[in-house]
Amino acid sequence: MILLTGLVWIFISADRTNSATAGRIPAPQKGFLAPEFKLETSDSQSISLTDYRGKAVLVNLWATWCPPCRTEMPIIEKVYQGYQDQGLIVLGVNSTNQDDPTAVTPFVKQYGITFPILLDVNGEAASLYELRSLPTSFFIGRDGIIKEVVVGSMSEALLRANIEEIIK
Repeated sequence: MILLTGLVWIFISADRTNSATAGRIPAPQKGFLAPEFKLETSDSQSISLTDYRGKAVLVNLWATWCPPCRTEMPIIEKVYQGYQDQGLIVLGVNSTNQDDPTAVTPFVKQYGITFPILLDVNGEAASLYELRSLPTSFFIGRDGIIKEVVVGSMSEALLRANIEEIIK
């Protein structure tokens, strides 16, 4: 009887209109809409992910104390310089709630970072993106859908391959 009730429920509740979410709900994984966040830079400029809808976006979550972050940050900057004219946006989201806020500006100057660095003071973005390890990068297509997630440091080749996919 329970099995029959379950089958009836499945039949009744099935989506026959093909109006399922098709990845259009925010979730921090490949194939889903990138969760929206609004953070400030160190000079109090407010930046929202939706400001860049229609652009290819790399969201990189990092911290100054993280050795793999220190390794990949110059690579991200180099690749950003090569692709920004093709519409690439890089948003470096510093996990400020896990970092020393006074170390961010010297870090940015030391590595010559020119893309926006956002301060995740309250851990909002870390929570929305279910951050488990630093660095973590989200490659977001022009449609706002996450095309790839990379946990850990990236080589230049991996970074370029993923950027090529999102700038198409």
